[in-house]
Amino acid sequence: MNPVQKGPKNIDEYIAGYPPDVQAILRKFRVTIRDAMPDAEETIKYGMPHFTQKGKGVIAFAAWKKHIAIYTVPAGTEKFQREIAPYRAAKSTARFPLNKPIPYPLISQLAKFKLKEHLANVAAKAKKK
Repeated sequence: MNPVQKGPKNIDEYIAGYPPDVQAILRKFRVTIRDAMPDAEETIKYGMPHFTQKGKGVIAFAAWKKHIAIYTVPAGTEKFQREIAPYRAAKSTARFPLNKPIPYPLISQLAKFKLKEHLANVAAKAKKK
């Protein structure tokens, strides 16, 4: 991005900034996450799409030259951890290569686990008050 240009104002603008083939993948990422987290709000933070709920960020994704990354990856189940392992890039990041089929059911599962963790954290913090 040109330093003089401003970042995208919303997820539609973010997606529009990529080539058509990547746009199609980003749209499907968005729908997959939206379906898994229907009450989440869409925002742009740090120049990338974020889904927030109860005032806090839950999950984000970003397109890169050769992959789409999701931040952050939840603990989930042992089976989920085995399934996500090939896509792990760091403790809290998963990368999905653009030159391979995208496992959208796994992304949906990731979003659901992350939302469950998030809501548990919000409830625990509320209980402490």
